[in-house]
Amino acid sequence: MKLVSSYIRHMPKNTTCEAFLRGVTAYVRKHYKKSMLQRLAEHPEDRLTCSVVVFSRLCREIWMIGDCQCLVSPLTTNHSPLFYDNPKPYEAELAAMRAKEVERLLNEGHTADELCCNDIARPVIIPHMIETMRNQNITYSVVDGFPIPRQHVRTITLDFQTYEIVLASDGYPFLHPTLEESEAALQHQRQEDPLNYSPDFQATKAFHPDFNSFDDRTYIRFRV
Repeated sequence: MKLVSSYIRHMPKNTTCEAFLRGVTAYVRKHYKKSMLQRLAEHPEDRLTCSVVVFSRLCREIWMIGDCQCLVSPLTTNHSPLFYDNPKPYEAELAAMRAKEVERLLNEGHTADELCCNDIARPVIIPHMIETMRNQNITYSVVDGFPIPRQHVRTITLDFQTYEIVLASDGYPFLHPTLEESEAALQHQRQEDPLNYSPDFQATKAFHPDFNSFDDRTYIRFRV
């Protein structure tokens, strides 16, 4: 994340999506030792990896690499915000697999508090998660220092209306037009289903009582 942030901070303002994909890949790759490259080619799960969503003011485009999300609200009309995401393949399937294991453990007598403190349903899906990571930058896109397939980068092109845009990580299960609403929805989820296993929302991990969320959160809102 720090490497990608540094690259974005210093890249030319007229960078295109294709140039960004090449440039950020090269920037991350040069932080690997040459002796590591063969292993990293064979074991994607060991790579430095992150997702990123970028807005280019000059290109009037949003680029979504990996599992991120955004809202696009045209301010010159009364249309509702348009929601876009770019989820990893198999993420929903893995979350459903964990949810089934959570349900089994609850039926066996484990309590929700116990499973939040020690999410013993999660290890059931870890081998499958590692297996799906072997497909990163093959069937889905991430930034990891290896070539990013353009067809798995979601691009939203904007016209020259005025828009309010929200860019966020996937740590918000329900994305709203304001940070306050998004945080309130997150806390509601924590109160109603801290194990994240109900049909309304399923995740690959639970809310741990020592943390204020179950995943990383990044949220930015601006007008263009």
